[in-house]
Amino acid sequence: MIISEREMEECLLGETGDPHSRLGVHPLGAEKGLVARALDPGADSIRIIDLRDDSSQSLVRLDERGFFEVALPGESKPFPYRFVSRRGGGEHEWEDPYSFLPSVGNDELKGFSEGTDRRPFLKLGSMPRTMNGVEGVSFVVWAPSARSVHLVGDFNSWNSSSLPMRSLGSCGCRELFVPNARVGQKYKFRVLGADGVLREKSDPFAFRCESLPGNASMVCDRELVADGIAGGALLPSENPREEALSIYEMHLGSWKFHEHENRPLSYLELADCLPSYLLDMGFSHVEFLPPSEYPFGASWGYQVTGFYAPTHRYGSPSEFKVLVDACKDAGIGVIVDWVPAHFPADEFALSRFDGTCLFEHEDPRQGRHAEWDTLIFNYGRAEVRSFLIGSALAWIDRFGISGFRVDAVASMLYLDYGRQDGEWVPNRMGGNHNLEAIEFIRQFNQAIHEEYPQVISIAEESTAFPQITQPPHVGGLGFDFKWNMGWMHDVLGYFRASPWERSKRHDNLTFGATYQFSENFVQAFSHDEVVHGKGSLANKMNLPEQSERLANLRALMALQWTWPGKKTLFMGCEFGQWKEWDFNSPLEWALMDAPLHAGLVNLIRDLNCNYSSHPGWAKCDHQSDKFSWVDCNDRDRQTLSFLRLGEEASETLLVACNFSGRLVHRDWGCPHPGGWKVLLDTDSPHYGGEGSAGGTVFSSLANTCDGNPQSLSFSVGRWSVRILCPS
Repeated sequence: MIISEREMEECLLGETGDPHSRLGVHPLGAEKGLVARALDPGADSIRIIDLRDDSSQSLVRLDERGFFEVALPGESKPFPYRFVSRRGGGEHEWEDPYSFLPSVGNDELKGFSEGTDRRPFLKLGSMPRTMNGVEGVSFVVWAPSARSVHLVGDFNSWNSSSLPMRSLGSCGCRELFVPNARVGQKYKFRVLGADGVLREKSDPFAFRCESLPGNASMVCDRELVADGIAGGALLPSENPREEALSIYEMHLGSWKFHEHENRPLSYLELADCLPSYLLDMGFSHVEFLPPSEYPFGASWGYQVTGFYAPTHRYGSPSEFKVLVDACKDAGIGVIVDWVPAHFPADEFALSRFDGTCLFEHEDPRQGRHAEWDTLIFNYGRAEVRSFLIGSALAWIDRFGISGFRVDAVASMLYLDYGRQDGEWVPNRMGGNHNLEAIEFIRQFNQAIHEEYPQVISIAEESTAFPQITQPPHVGGLGFDFKWNMGWMHDVLGYFRASPWERSKRHDNLTFGATYQFSENFVQAFSHDEVVHGKGSLANKMNLPEQSERLANLRALMALQWTWPGKKTLFMGCEFGQWKEWDFNSPLEWALMDAPLHAGLVNLIRDLNCNYSSHPGWAKCDHQSDKFSWVDCNDRDRQTLSFLRLGEEASETLLVACNFSGRLVHRDWGCPHPGGWKVLLDTDSPHYGGEGSAGGTVFSSLANTCDGNPQSLSFSVGRWSVRILCPS
């Protein structure tokens, strides 16, 4: 026995940082010859085959756990070899993992360690590759404080001790190349943490995860998209703020079920029907609730455990790309909900990854969400920033997505988010802003926009934090757009009120104009408004008759589309689903056969068509001088009217709203003389309305009205909106 008992024990336990220095073939130091060692817990015996002449020599078992050794005194330098293990009556010839140099070096991981590597996934994770003419997979994991890391998987029959990984140095990463491992095999990292606890961890950089109830990672092809700026062609303008952005938000698992099987549609089945539906409805983009891997279905994807992997629930990563490509081919951009704000405390995932709080803060006042009982990323750690930014770029590189809606930004920005006094730690200046998170957000937006200039980012942010949609170089966070959650809450508060209460809530309709142009807003009615007992959007309309509720919903949709800002609408709202959204059930598609619901569909289709085809409607969404009130004070009659101006007088839109239960005829101020026509009337029978307003073509009168030099005299039906333009 040449190796010492202590060295062998360290190798078996994985406690050596360099198992390659003890396993494999090595010089005997001052003595002439070499020594060969192999670790195979399942072997009865092992031979080493000299590939120069096919001669062989048996190794001696030193430990019942499968440690073998033999001296080769006649050799002076390493030679090509393989091992042959005998198990029972059969033999297995195998390449020695410990005969290969590292697949990546400590210096190559410097950018990851410093937080500057935007694509760390090209070095970490599981990487199919060929080394020394041998096909296999290299595995690299970041676990700087681990006492040991073993690789376990299909390729070693999940043996807990046969594949200890080597340390690469100061970067804190461990590495191992496994010959003949292949795409599709499952694996985990068996990490003995600094706290003495042994945990089996999935790969943070995994491109694919196994199906539930398992949680192993899977070796996946690392091919990236090759068509340059993926999805960029979907935004022909250099400035997406001037383009029609009409987003259909959807949960992949509850949009539609298979016709004959009680299950959600797969990625491939969605690819066959979703793009044509979106195209027919006129939406420019689809937004998927988080498609990243997650274990808990009721989280809808917001508790992510696989930041680089599309969820297994609907198919493989390549099939997810088929869905994205099908949308792009139809001219539909794909936005994914991305969740860098927190992650769940599941034992197999990121939590206490190496026995320390590696990805999260150690102090629960900084590292645990009081509201959601999830863990908060340590944005001050360089490797964490690289990990997250790499996740975002991987979704674009691999799948060609067109943008991100970033979830829960407010929770990232404030150290006291959801906390009481004494439950949070002030920043270095004594304030409540999370300075590290703010800097990370800026780095994220800078990275995606430098790499892919036409990809967009949208913030879900509910406070008045300044400059969300201004670029980082002027002190902003760098988002392209921000959800207008204040406007959404105010407007829904108005429509939830009974008809006789609406006059008292008139300010709910007008207050949003005071800050509308402080950011580049998206007017969104999202999934959050139709779940957890809040009821469907249609049922928020506080009226007894279904026909009246749908009339109010049509008016609400017209207000959303004509109000400045881009648009987001959650699935099912486009046809007036009555039941609250249930992530376990499909939408009520049969409602589309009912005339009133079909009318609402027609309205959304026409709103999208007009929004995208009108020359100034979307282009001026974020220009304050292109919005002007006609009359914002008519609370008693419950009307509201405003102008959307364009570059030319012919592009002007006059929006006249009647949110009362009676027909209103009145004079409305207008800025330009001549003929005007009704472009759209939500009370039209085509949309399920009564068509009570009468004429659709008018001539202006030279009477000053509502501060405008001209006036128009026309009616607006009850609970409806009319959009007029110069004829």
